[in-house]
Amino acid sequence: MPDTPTASAPVIRGDEPGSFPHGVLAERHPAVIRQVGESFPYGPEQRRALDALLASCADGVIEPLPADADPRDRERWAAWGIGEYAGRSWYDVPWLWAESHFYRRLLDAVGYFGPGPWQGVDPFRPAKLAELDAPETDEELAALDGLDALTERERTGALLHGSLWGNRADLGFRLSAGGADDRGGAAALVADDGDTLLSLLPPARDRTGARGPATLCLVADNAGRELVPDLLLVSHLLAEGRVDRAVLHVKPYPYYVSDATTADVLDALRRLTAAGGAAGAHGDRLWAALTDGRVTVRAHPFSCAPLPYSEMPADLRAEFAAATVTVLKGDLNYRRLVGDRRWPPTTPFADVTAYFPGPVAALRTLKSDVITGLTAETEEALEASGEGRWRTSGTHALIQVRA
Repeated sequence: MPDTPTASAPVIRGDEPGSFPHGVLAERHPAVIRQVGESFPYGPEQRRALDALLASCADGVIEPLPADADPRDRERWAAWGIGEYAGRSWYDVPWLWAESHFYRRLLDAVGYFGPGPWQGVDPFRPAKLAELDAPETDEELAALDGLDALTERERTGALLHGSLWGNRADLGFRLSAGGADDRGGAAALVADDGDTLLSLLPPARDRTGARGPATLCLVADNAGRELVPDLLLVSHLLAEGRVDRAVLHVKPYPYYVSDATTADVLDALRRLTAAGGAAGAHGDRLWAALTDGRVTVRAHPFSCAPLPYSEMPADLRAEFAAATVTVLKGDLNYRRLVGDRRWPPTTPFADVTAYFPGPVAALRTLKSDVITGLTAETEEALEASGEGRWRTSGTHALIQVRA
């Protein structure tokens, strides 16, 4: 990468008191454990395990997977570096790795991987469903009825920005953000390659014969009120002939409190179909598209890896290479896309994503320190704005594309 070698950008860790990553490890993770413990009537075994994990967050060390873990999972985590990091403090390893392993440990604590009665029970499901059933969701779905009055271009733009700002709907983020849920507007976009993204997905009538069918890979982030606008965007792009096929990548198991799984896709789809009106029509379209294969759901094990996408396996690389464009949603996917490092904010997005095997776009509201692709003027204005937490507060967003 010109002038920005990886070695010049330190990996983000949580070892600096007062930093955002340190706060996540020291405050958010204990809050997540308490929330999970209050959400289900777990028995003594699970509660002891949760208490042990809570204590570990304070002054413990990273531990290997349990002896009874699935051999395939043990093999994956061995490849993902657990041998290197076991026995070290949560604060002394890459923050991305520590966060990911925390959620794996949490699932072990509640018996998610079994065997036992809690096997397969999503510990975050009550919070996800409460958000999906909130009155705000009703209001957002009802607002879809007014999109018919807009032009196709306006509708596409509205749904694209709905998907972008839906990233505020992040349950883990709210635990440390005071429950804020106001949405930003266009002025809060620190980078906007929206037109470039849509140019990669022109209507079928505007494509050359050589281009062939258009495939969108959408790597989802959160469930609930973020996943709903993601699904609406996919439905709209299908209806307008901008894509012929969509692949929705979700997590194979619950992760980062609110990250979407296949079960969450089904919950969101049922929410749409039950809403009636324009929302119901979108739900019916997506249901049919899933049935006939125009939309598929993919839950690759690497989706829960504690590693950047630059280390993706060959089969996932081939999937992304075959897509017309891959859109990665949310803050975690952004960190994994560009590398969870302290890049200078003006580091070109195209440089740090040059490894990606096809056109790639990031839709993200800012909820962590990592940022690339800003102009010098934008960085200067943000630093001078007096908003000391503009990188982490979720009040700013970006659409970045490397075609």
